[in-house]
Amino acid sequence: MKPIRVGLLGLGTVGSGTLEVLRRNREEIARRAGREIVVTQACARDLSKPRRAPLEGVRFMGDAKALVASPDIDIVVEVMGGESPARDLVLEAISHGKHVVTANKALLAKHGNAIFAAAHEKGVMVAFEAAVAGGVPIIKAIREGLSANRIEWLAGIINGTCNYILSEMRERGLAFDAVLAEAQRLGYAEANPSFDVGGIDAAHKLTILSAIAFGIPMQFDKAYVEGIDRLTATDIRYAEGLGYRIKLLGIARRAAGGIELRVHPTLVPAKRLLANVEGVMNAVLVNGDAVGPTLYYGRGAGAEPTASAVVADLVDVTRMATADPEHRVPHLAFQPDRLSSEPILPMGEVETACYLRLRALDRPGVLADVTRICADLSISIGAIFQKEAGEGEDVVDVVILTHRTYERSVNEAIRRIESLATIPAPVVRIRLEDLA
Repeated sequence: MKPIRVGLLGLGTVGSGTLEVLRRNREEIARRAGREIVVTQACARDLSKPRRAPLEGVRFMGDAKALVASPDIDIVVEVMGGESPARDLVLEAISHGKHVVTANKALLAKHGNAIFAAAHEKGVMVAFEAAVAGGVPIIKAIREGLSANRIEWLAGIINGTCNYILSEMRERGLAFDAVLAEAQRLGYAEANPSFDVGGIDAAHKLTILSAIAFGIPMQFDKAYVEGIDRLTATDIRYAEGLGYRIKLLGIARRAAGGIELRVHPTLVPAKRLLANVEGVMNAVLVNGDAVGPTLYYGRGAGAEPTASAVVADLVDVTRMATADPEHRVPHLAFQPDRLSSEPILPMGEVETACYLRLRALDRPGVLADVTRICADLSISIGAIFQKEAGEGEDVVDVVILTHRTYERSVNEAIRRIESLATIPAPVVRIRLEDLA
């Protein structure tokens, strides 16, 4: 049987890793796919850069549009990243009847609805396992392995850079800026780390996961996003003392009025498996009504872990290329005409428990004022801890743990507390999830 011919858009870390894995495991992959899978054409911005894999036998195209239109290509692999020109090239490949494999989470989170609609119309597949959590097969697990379940919620550590920074801050007591600089030196963080530490990268991935978990369109613009750049070693230390660890979580949950879609630092009980995922590792916890909680763990980035997912998609597309399009696994797990119109909840309508840290003057009546504000807003307090004032200090830390309550109520409570003359600094708020 003729080999499947692959055109590779991008020869950076992931593209080179894909080429290397395809060549190293050539026979094993062919046994699984039923035919050989070969990269025959490639396009890259700078062909002079050193590559992980030898490039013999690959035809270099100076024009990416020529590659995606080539009649000698069966599958286009897009690993160039970014929204442009990736979006136009992927749509162009689809228009020429090419199947597409992509690792581009930003592309899918923002333009996935249009891309999947075009692919459905043309009868081709768009596979994207590598777009979320690198080598962890979370897309296939939710879309196929858990297809008998009504997914109730999922929570994931889906950005390795942030998880490394938080792990180091906790273990070594260092400030955010110091650990970020070290992460950049080690290559775990980009020179401009704003997409990672600002939570945007995790929100792209969460948008994709929520779509396949709940059968809703991609809605990145409705996600609540908060990064880790304002976290302090003080709060990480207090959380640890209270039996929690702070993780940047992407959370998607069914609620009474719609779907929660949020990324933010979160206190997680230290006894939970997710709380013990350290360093650059990723993990996603998925709760289905039939199976209960299931955890998926592994490397979320890097050349070969991500290449593992790209090649797995190539094998899947090769197996299914001749199948009737109506009987393939749908892109977003549910049939295109059966997607849900459930709304994404505004953050004010979301219910969470909270950790609040106040800097308060060490005077009688301060806690009474704070608890009165919480009571007026129907915020139930689970615990209050006050650090003893040191010699010569007249301002102390007060930590409050609330029970679950509406975000809008906590926002108003924070506004009223900060208006008190006895609270000289902004209130720190970190949400808390039990994940039971």
